[in-house]
Amino acid sequence: MPAAQPHRVEILAFADAQLLDVTGPAQVFATANDLTPAGMPKPYRITIVSQVPEIVTSSGIVLRSDGLPEGGVGPGTLIVSGGHGVNAACRDASLIGWLRRRAGASSRVASVCSGAFLLAEAGLLDGRRAVTHWQRCAEFAARFPAVLLDPDPIFVQDGPVWTSAGITAGIDLALAMVEADRSRALALAVARQLVVFLKRPGGQAQFSTALALQESDGTFERLHGWIAANLHRDLSLQALADEAGMSLRSFCRRYRASTGRTPAEGVEMIRIESARRHLEDGASVARATSRCGFGSTETMRRAFLRRLGVGPNAYRDRFHG
Repeated sequence: MPAAQPHRVEILAFADAQLLDVTGPAQVFATANDLTPAGMPKPYRITIVSQVPEIVTSSGIVLRSDGLPEGGVGPGTLIVSGGHGVNAACRDASLIGWLRRRAGASSRVASVCSGAFLLAEAGLLDGRRAVTHWQRCAEFAARFPAVLLDPDPIFVQDGPVWTSAGITAGIDLALAMVEADRSRALALAVARQLVVFLKRPGGQAQFSTALALQESDGTFERLHGWIAANLHRDLSLQALADEAGMSLRSFCRRYRASTGRTPAEGVEMIRIESARRHLEDGASVARATSRCGFGSTETMRRAFLRRLGVGPNAYRDRFHG
């Protein structure tokens, strides 16, 4: 029997691309090859492609690459990097045209970090869920209203189109692809080899609740600490307003203006982050529910699904140990 053909991966780079956006996913697939037993066909063939033979990345490191392929059968996976040069790349009509054609010939298309801007510019994300780096979410939403932007996850899969958040999330995305292509065992072996402590599911938040609720003036910093220390207490709007020393109306208005969230959303996010820590430490779902003031396991399950895209049992299975 003929040997199985490797899954071809093309990674698009451009001037001032983020180095890790290119090399992070490439190393995941290369390590999957390295861990394949001797005598077995390597699962991936990885190629970096660009408009010119050498790309100077935003770190100043130069990458050698192949030209942009035209015609023929497209790759199994086309990955678009991001970085400082993405805005100039979006203005390059010839590059956008190539991306549109190449994506149409590819089985799976993905972006890392701000590479989502290139996919959106090519019309490849219209009507689809997508994510990009949290710092550029507002800009992305304004420029591409036809895209269903979700600012929170590490990566999002919508059919054959995958997008991922900032920089290292490209490694999580590539690990998930290895799991989908080959096996969970191989993906975990790659994660161990790369000393990635945990293979994070796509629904895990891009950054901590403390950062998500951070405000420029720090008005509610003390309140957030108090909430985290008192999750078992009454955290009604009135109780929060009293703790903040404000009238109820003023509190609700100022909290939303400062954090971009409602107070109820803030409390839920802090509860979830606390529950995540308990589950990662090995607590049962019931114990985490009680400690974090959710009231019932069903309430916590719905909150996890809403915020993280994964239930607490699945989260514990992924992250404990």
